[in-house]
Amino acid sequence: MQTWKATEEDTAGAFLLFEDEMALNKVTPMHTHPDSDETLYILAGEILINMDGTEHHVAAGGLAIAPRGVPHAFKVLQEGTRMLCLHIPGGAQAFYFGASEPLGAEDNREGAVDFDRIRESGRVNGGIEILGPPPFG
Repeated sequence: MQTWKATEEDTAGAFLLFEDEMALNKVTPMHTHPDSDETLYILAGEILINMDGTEHHVAAGGLAIAPRGVPHAFKVLQEGTRMLCLHIPGGAQAFYFGASEPLGAEDNREGAVDFDRIRESGRVNGGIEILGPPPFG
């Protein structure tokens, strides 16, 4: 579940910032952000991040920085994992909105990630380039 802290409109495109509460075992595809640097600050829980082929565990209080163009993906290792996600400059917001499902009566946070929807949002909205499936076994 994403909670937007600062949108591109709020910051005149300088950055975007949101909090993400994620289900255990959530994974992202291997991807890059060609036009922004992404910083992940772990508020609670733990993730495993694959950054350009090297895996790192990042626990609460830890930070991962994916410079623009560097391939990365992550997997959530603990229930209740929450992180702040910062993009500088802002420019990936339309991707996140297009790739996300609004919360509602049909909310299924435990459902499978729709990688086709993620890929299509990147194609239509920019902000991300999907390189392949998650690199985790």
